[in-house]
Amino acid sequence: MHCDVLIVGAGSAGSVLAERLSADSSCGVTVIEAGPAPSDPSVLTQITDGLRLPIGAASSVVRRYPTTLTDDPERHAQIMRGSVVGGSGAVNGGYFCRGLPSDFDGWGLAGWAWSDVLPHFLAIETDLDFGGPLHGRDGPIQVQRVTEFDGCTATFVNAAEAAGYRQVDDLNGSAPDAPLPSGVGPVPLNINGGTRVGPGGAFLKPAMGRAGLTVLTDTRATRIRIVDGRAVSVQCVGPDGPVDVTADRIVLSAGAIGSAHLLMLSGIGPHRILSAAGVPVVADLPVGAATADHPEWVLPVDWTETHGLPPLEAVLTTDDGLEIRPYTAGFGAMVSGRRDDPADHPHIGVALMQPRSRGRVRLVSADPDVVPVIEHRYDSEPADVAALRAGAELARELAGAHAQSEKTSWSTSQHLCGTARMGREDDTTAVVDARCRVRGIDALWVVDGSVLPRITSRGPHATTVMLGHRAAEFVR
Repeated sequence: MHCDVLIVGAGSAGSVLAERLSADSSCGVTVIEAGPAPSDPSVLTQITDGLRLPIGAASSVVRRYPTTLTDDPERHAQIMRGSVVGGSGAVNGGYFCRGLPSDFDGWGLAGWAWSDVLPHFLAIETDLDFGGPLHGRDGPIQVQRVTEFDGCTATFVNAAEAAGYRQVDDLNGSAPDAPLPSGVGPVPLNINGGTRVGPGGAFLKPAMGRAGLTVLTDTRATRIRIVDGRAVSVQCVGPDGPVDVTADRIVLSAGAIGSAHLLMLSGIGPHRILSAAGVPVVADLPVGAATADHPEWVLPVDWTETHGLPPLEAVLTTDDGLEIRPYTAGFGAMVSGRRDDPADHPHIGVALMQPRSRGRVRLVSADPDVVPVIEHRYDSEPADVAALRAGAELARELAGAHAQSEKTSWSTSQHLCGTARMGREDDTTAVVDARCRVRGIDALWVVDGSVLPRITSRGPHATTVMLGHRAAEFVR
């Protein structure tokens, strides 16, 4: 099987990239997706219900990876990644906040300043609440906010305003000359009438009828075949067994874990780690060497659950770089949709949005079935721990008597990124250049959260969708 462009992963970036490239009828695009298609009614139900997170034990649309959150003591957790057409954008909470202008301008990369990325943010969305030059009007993803809070969200918002925090109506309303203040406000959501409409449904699904677009589901990529410094095919295992898909251009959009794993299995990564795993080195690059995520501390509260609403409706942002999140239900209820467990209460998340800590993703075997070792190393920077502790104190003050205990627990925002960083030509920590091309390998790109040079000051989903839209210009 041969195509012009082969995209590995039909997630938030890959779905957009596939739609953009296949719009040219002369370009044959094939997408490989390890998970199922939404043609199965049970799959469709899981990924469209925006009022729950389909990541529990019964889910058929996620893949789980073990991670070590902290080193002293060791605290373990699981990372869930969407394994379905739509990727993690089909299983998340619908949070669609953009990265801030200062994030992109701070990267210092040609083609990625705020003025470069804003047109792509506008192109991917239709904002149903706000107009003007900062908001899209014709994009496939509808964005809107909850306008009236009740239940636990109202309790939190009222407490924040009583504590002196201002109301911020538009968390996507930041501009370089008018940065957003800290404050509390509604989360921009890509949930419409209780239905989650992510990039898979908004971009890829409408394009599926195009003659030049082929989507191979339940097909897992195991290695990139590289000949004389050029990526020429991807070896896969599909429903009918092994298959080798050749292409003129290959793009990895399998997510921060999946893309990094595939690069390392293919001989692209740190020489010492690949050699120890028994993988011949093709390109000695720092894949997985300095990852980032948003560490989160969780405080249980005894607020009354808010029924029939998304998991997160509002957040409080602070001048200290924290995002305080009043989740509308307990974790069990968010995952299962059941609300009958009296021990499963809502909780407040305290996330640090510009952490200093860096983690790593490490290949340990040449066997594609053996997952990489993931270490977040959240406690490696004392300043991060101090900031989270201060944020937890603020959360307790806002919760007042509703805080169930003095004890918080470590968690993660599930925003792992930076496993294959973009960088300038003189940046020895970069894996891809500013056009997402893998260094030293022809015809190979990475387009997903792997390439973020630094983690954004908001959750990365909207930024990842923008990446797919922006990078189509480079791959084309």
